Amino acid sequence: MAYPVWFLTLPGVMTLDMTGPAETLQLADGAFSLHYIGPEESVMTSTGMAIGQVGPLPESLPDGSLLVIPGVADSAISFDTPQAIAAQHWLMRLQPAIHAQRIKLVCVCSGAVLAARSGLLHGVRCTTHHEVIHRLRSAEPAAIIEEERIFVEDRNIYTSAGITAGIDLALHLIHRLCGSQAALAVAREMVVWFRRSGDDPQLSPWLRHRNHINPVIHRTQDLLIAEPEKTWTLEAIAARVHVSARHLRRLFRLHLGMSVRDYQEQLKLALAHQRLQQGEGAEKAALAAGFSSSRQLRRALQRWPD
Repeated sequence: MAYPVWFLTLPGVMTLDMTGPAETLQLADGAFSLHYIGPEESVMTSTGMAIGQVGPLPESLPDGSLLVIPGVADSAISFDTPQAIAAQHWLMRLQPAIHAQRIKLVCVCSGAVLAARSGLLHGVRCTTHHEVIHRLRSAEPAAIIEEERIFVEDRNIYTSAGITAGIDLALHLIHRLCGSQAALAVAREMVVWFRRSGDDPQLSPWLRHRNHINPVIHRTQDLLIAEPEKTWTLEAIAARVHVSARHLRRLFRLHLGMSVRDYQEQLKLALAHQRLQQGEGAEKAALAAGFSSSRQLRRALQRWPD
């Protein structure tokens, strides 16, 4: 079943604040169903584009929903309109469900200011665009504002900085809800980098080193990720991706700063870690990940301690 996503659509909405995350989630192979709701059936966006057939604000949202509050062109004006005040009262009624973490709240850019005015960010770690930090602080003095952050996650409440950070946050949500491979596929389709929040763990090797657009390296990485435990020779890999071994070696050094062998070994280590976390012994985990022995696994761990 697809996750329902509700975009709060107000007059003056920043077009990319809405369409950026919407397009990103839409590319996730049917994992999300998108809905646009607001106090008015038709609104004018920041770019002069009209959005019609906006659904009314429902009495409640189903559990598991994602509620997205995009930013507006001028939060000092647009959040004081009758439509924004009606939306604010509606958000206040949703506060119990949001704070009970039955609904994920997703604020893009200055959307955090409206959430703060609605009492949703009291004691919550959050961020917003650097030019409206002062408005966010004024709207909710008890908010724990973290400046210079791409996005922040705190108890099912997600806030992001400037316009394109909404895309970063949408990719993060796909990663959390649908898995790394789904997020990677969308990122590659959109030709964007993965950027993590400051308190996230390092990206796993399945996602790491994919912030490039070289098709040969992507084909190589897809091949190795499909069978990380397999022992590949450089020549066999090069033949599968239709380049010479010398050229493939050069591409990896140029774009990734590492050898093909190093990349393979990181994948094997990730697989071994998964096996160990599942309770397997070191020798069995090592063999399952494609190492010749637990001793070889230990040596690899010394080379890649992180």
